[in-house]
Amino acid sequence: MSYFDFLSKEQKQRMFLVPPSEEPLDTDKETLAHALGATLYTPGNSCMAIGNLIDNKIPGLFSTVLCLEDAVADREVEDAEKYLALQLKTLLLRKEKGSSPPFIFIRVRSIEQFRKLTKVLGPCLLALTGFVFPKFDTTVGYEYFDHLQATNNQLGKQLYGMPILEGAGVAYLESRNSDLLSIKKLLNQYQDLVLNIRMGATDLSGLYGLRRSPEITIYDIAVIKNFIADLINVFGRPEDGYIISGPVWEYFNPGSRVLKPQLRQSPFQEQFGREGQRVRQHLLCHYLDGLIREVMLDKANGLVGKTIIHPSHLLPVQSLYAVSHEEFCDARDILKNRGNGGVTKSIYNNKMNEAKPHLHWAKKIIKLANIYGVLNEQYDYASIIYEGNQSHCIE
Repeated sequence: MSYFDFLSKEQKQRMFLVPPSEEPLDTDKETLAHALGATLYTPGNSCMAIGNLIDNKIPGLFSTVLCLEDAVADREVEDAEKYLALQLKTLLLRKEKGSSPPFIFIRVRSIEQFRKLTKVLGPCLLALTGFVFPKFDTTVGYEYFDHLQATNNQLGKQLYGMPILEGAGVAYLESRNSDLLSIKKLLNQYQDLVLNIRMGATDLSGLYGLRRSPEITIYDIAVIKNFIADLINVFGRPEDGYIISGPVWEYFNPGSRVLKPQLRQSPFQEQFGREGQRVRQHLLCHYLDGLIREVMLDKANGLVGKTIIHPSHLLPVQSLYAVSHEEFCDARDILKNRGNGGVTKSIYNNKMNEAKPHLHWAKKIIKLANIYGVLNEQYDYASIIYEGNQSHCIE
């Protein structure tokens, strides 16, 4: 699998200074954690969704979560478990015959269901990349990761866990710091199994009776913004090696607007003229300008990847993880000067690059460049979205 594979070889040569990686992206945990891109959540009992996975019918999909928690009604859980077991068997057979499905995770409801599923699925676990543990805290966290470790030992394969922090303990001010630090202490004991840290923005907002509109970002919700800041403070320290994923974007249908669009015309109009304007209008009509702004804020805060709920979100999110020519040149210069320290002027003549404070940022940019590629100087995220639209990657 390679990002932006809807582009021809000639298009990639024209658009990219460094093309997206064509090497396996799951050879090590660090690469895989950066390579999940936009992770699509789908109900674990959806015939259409799982059928599309089996047949590789979702362009650009690199990671998906089959949800057995909130997405499945209580009365349907047992049937969903049986259906999922059958479909994973089919996926495993396809994989053994050379098919390249996306990285698949199962979001379980409880530790009891997790134990049951690993027993029922048996060898079909080989079709998975890991599990998602909801409402994660120290009361259940040790059990989740102890069982994951035991499952890996029995299976002979490394499956990963992705804890979701979304409970009252990490939300409420009086308990947040102690809970986050306790969770970190727990996860430090299983760090080789922790693929990334995820946040349940919907559940956290719900604790306060809040819901963001599609015209604003999660960073405009004050209590969630504060939570994200504390989460980054605890888990975002480069020396600790944790990756934090961006919160879910939950809108996909058009509606009436109150605020001005958040997507400038020039990146689309100047390069692609009238057709570019049409692509921009399509993004606006589906509130994807709000998604694009939120991903930019995710990146500015050091988050990598995004939870999504609709295939139309894949291309806008992943296009923003392609490294720009300017970012790449700055990162390369910073790494070149890291032994000497000091300050150098960007080749774009618009900023100063400081070798020591910008070092960790530069390392992350190079990691993303090796996965998503580096765009040539005259191209940007809008170029990828435009070409994807031409290839019908946005619906």
